[in-house]
Amino acid sequence: MNRIFIYLGLIGLLSGCVSNRYDNETIDWSDIDLSAPTTSPQNLYGRPSDGYGTDTTDNTSHNIAVLLPLSGQNAPIGETIRASIMTAVLSNAPSNLSVSFFDTTPNTQDAFYQALETSPSVVIGPVFSDDARTIRDIKPNDLPVLSFTSDADALGDGVITMALMPTNGVEAIVHEMYADNTQNFIIIAPDTQSGHLMAGAAKSASQAYKINLNGVFFYQESNPESIKDTAKNASLNDARTAAHTRARVVLSDILTNEQLNFLEKSNLNNQLEKLSKTETIGGIPYDAILFLGNGSDTQSLVSFLRYYNVSASDARLYGTTMWDGSNLASDITMHGAKYSTLPPTAPEFSNLYEQISGTTATRLASFGYDATNMAISMIYSPNQPTQYLFNPSGYIGADGLFRLKPTGDSERALRILQLNASGTPTEIKPVAKTFVKPLYITSPHDVKPIKSSEIKTTGIDPDDYIYIPDRFKSKYDSETIGANTKISPTIQRSQIIAFLPEDDSEAIKTENFTPIKSDTIKRSYIDEYEIVEE
Repeated sequence: MNRIFIYLGLIGLLSGCVSNRYDNETIDWSDIDLSAPTTSPQNLYGRPSDGYGTDTTDNTSHNIAVLLPLSGQNAPIGETIRASIMTAVLSNAPSNLSVSFFDTTPNTQDAFYQALETSPSVVIGPVFSDDARTIRDIKPNDLPVLSFTSDADALGDGVITMALMPTNGVEAIVHEMYADNTQNFIIIAPDTQSGHLMAGAAKSASQAYKINLNGVFFYQESNPESIKDTAKNASLNDARTAAHTRARVVLSDILTNEQLNFLEKSNLNNQLEKLSKTETIGGIPYDAILFLGNGSDTQSLVSFLRYYNVSASDARLYGTTMWDGSNLASDITMHGAKYSTLPPTAPEFSNLYEQISGTTATRLASFGYDATNMAISMIYSPNQPTQYLFNPSGYIGADGLFRLKPTGDSERALRILQLNASGTPTEIKPVAKTFVKPLYITSPHDVKPIKSSEIKTTGIDPDDYIYIPDRFKSKYDSETIGANTKISPTIQRSQIIAFLPEDDSEAIKTENFTPIKSDTIKRSYIDEYEIVEE
């Protein structure tokens, strides 16, 4: 087992014993009472002597155990986080703190048992959800674990994540859709476990914000044929094309078979000429599309949607943090699209990380940096571990404002960017500065993956898009094409709190203020329609 002990300025073995401050302590992780947040989140930067909440008179030796994949195909992930941990330790750790690294690749359980021999005050890692579940099942109840999995099912009982929960990114952009007065939207997501889960998160958020979800489509990642077929189905191309064909047939039949005056012939010919310049008629029963895949797949989907006559002028385009690092910012066809994302990584960390590791910092590296600073602050804090970890006011880390929850998930403040084809998106909603106003109302533990669902539409009546003389209407009456269900009237929105304020500088000063809990929100399920057979 590769075990490395890191000190501030040196690497070696600690003299003296290593203490565990949690001996004989029993914690009910699911029943921790949090007071209302204040307006001042705690800054995780700085050494203990800089006054970020640590007890500098503590001379007892302490240890942090780190569980990472340090060999095998996932070793680059582990090395990225290890470099970020070293960056934090060399910058901020007291001299009586050691850090021990253990490789989870051969066997996670064995690695953890060896880590316990160092009597750690806290564990950082693991990365993957299966490893987190393994540790949760065997760890001492009183030992906090700061992992990097975003799988809510792997969290809890003291296993907490430092990563961004996908549900945060999804709800943030659904809230923006609500602010844009979106009435009906569809989801296009990758056909993966995470894609189905994120689609479930979007459905939950849409129910909370009273937006109609009118179709869910899944595609195979990086598969052009699957992406094309998905765009075709989402555009209702078959029905709109069939309606277009029927409209041309009606006009042609009347011109061929009926006695018409000059004005009637001219009008019908003009309509035929206009139809010859298009391939579809009829609109789409949604005004927004939420893409839950990466930037490359989204770019292909939008291109095919345009081919099937659905453009950004027909439906606004939205995405999540999955668009980070893509080429969408320079794509003219994506002009006006919005997505949720973390704020820029703090340059203090990015520059230092690059100096130490020789590589550019990633989001995973910044999460590792925050985890280490959190662990250090917790160990030397005069507060109990749970009081420190679950500070309702949150913390300012390398990626901005965040806080940890007793259920094991995290909340990170996000901003909204809008693409403008310039290469540099415009920030249209800045990141929140405090948790005084709740940022999210849905819980990742309540989210379930969902399956695909066809668009609910009243169909397209070709006769609605052409004009024919009244005396021929009954003879050339067309059937509605593509109808499958009737949609009940749009849900009337009730008053909803703005959870992602553009400016939250004015603190709530009410003494009795408490955060809104997700289980107090009354949701109206939008998939309960009155079905009427055509």
